[in-house]
Amino acid sequence: MIGIRGGTFDPIHTAHLRATLEVVEALALSQVRLLPGSIPPHRPQPLASAEQRLDMVELAVQSNDLFIADDRELRREGASYTVDTLRSFREEFGEKEPLALIIGMDAFLDFTKWYEWETIISLAHLVVTSRPDYTAQPLQAWAEAIRSDNMQELHANAAGKLYFVQTTALSISATDIRHHQQEGRSIRYLVPDVVYDYIKQNQLYRIP
Repeated sequence: MIGIRGGTFDPIHTAHLRATLEVVEALALSQVRLLPGSIPPHRPQPLASAEQRLDMVELAVQSNDLFIADDRELRREGASYTVDTLRSFREEFGEKEPLALIIGMDAFLDFTKWYEWETIISLAHLVVTSRPDYTAQPLQAWAEAIRSDNMQELHANAAGKLYFVQTTALSISATDIRHHQQEGRSIRYLVPDVVYDYIKQNQLYRIP
């Protein structure tokens, strides 16, 4: 089963990587593709360029063979829609390979607002990372109908299941990291050392 995690990654940080690793362990994933998005449909434009964000993801994952930086969204013209990305993965890996789309709880709560969200579920499993202290709300009927607590069900099916993974709560955000940079505060240990060095060398997120 292949994990897929998209994001602006402006920049990629320790919480991204730790949560992704915990999903790999929980679901015995063979690999995870980390995809910097090109033009987020519902978010402000990234401050770092597409090339810089890809560079940072490549640096962040270089020490883990299970993590692979994937640039397919950056190569696509126009807005980045998850459903198009998943169709691309299906073309590459075929109809039988289980795919797991990894998203956070905040994204899951807005999932039915996503473009072609029902098609997304037909193309991949939905794996949601949640904090141990998160108070679960009652699931909508569509979510309850496809929820599974059995990892083997995900491996046995190519798509269509909803699975929750509790991950370590790390209060780190890309927004805070950018603010730290703008205020001249250190971001060391909030990002991998190689990403820290890259941000410093390229003077990213500084106020001109």
